Amino acid sequence: MNKNFKYYVIAWIILLAVFNAIVFATPSEAAGLSKFGGAFWSGYILITLAFIGQLVCAFFAFKSKTKDKLFLHLPLITISFSALIVSLIVGVVCMVIPGLPNWVGAVACILILGFTALSVVKAKAAASLVSDLGDKVKSQTVFIKYMTANAETLITRAAAPEAKAAAKKVWEAFRYSDPMSDEGLADVESRISQAFDAFARAVTSGAGDVTGAAESVLVLVQDRNTKCKLLK
Repeated sequence: MNKNFKYYVIAWIILLAVFNAIVFATPSEAAGLSKFGGAFWSGYILITLAFIGQLVCAFFAFKSKTKDKLFLHLPLITISFSALIVSLIVGVVCMVIPGLPNWVGAVACILILGFTALSVVKAKAAASLVSDLGDKVKSQTVFIKYMTANAETLITRAAAPEAKAAAKKVWEAFRYSDPMSDEGLADVESRISQAFDAFARAVTSGAGDVTGAAESVLVLVQDRNTKCKLLK
């Protein structure tokens, strides 16, 4: 369990306990009428369910493994807090008005819970959609990010000035390339990897045609960028 969520649960338990203590510690009768009559139980059930719903929403938010996904689930906490406040107001009204018909309280509670449930489902669906899109984008940009990182590392490993200059050109080519990949680019990306491996061996060994190897990579990268534009 997330450490922050543990503290959240402790605070939640305290608040729920305080609510129940206030409800059941107050005098059982007011103005000659039992406080448990009318819409009392509708209001009590509404507030209790709002507390439970708020905890469930917080659980889904805090179980996010990354900060990005936690941010996407923040609307769940916002919606659940808003629903809890509204439920407290409506629930207390139902509980303190002895003559309020129980069906009035029940209808009000059902409407609030229904609207809250729909809002939570929409927020959860939106968070899942954005998260899936983010994961898809990450998977489609991994090739260029990987090659850019390797090219940058190769600059530091190049000893000869000519090799260092060639490695910098290759790095800049990857850095300013279209990051989005596609199934139609699989062949050219495979050839880029092979050409880059040959270039890296030439740079690190200090033997071979470094300039020619670099040019082979640059030509393939340019070919990939051209195909990227055609695929969009």
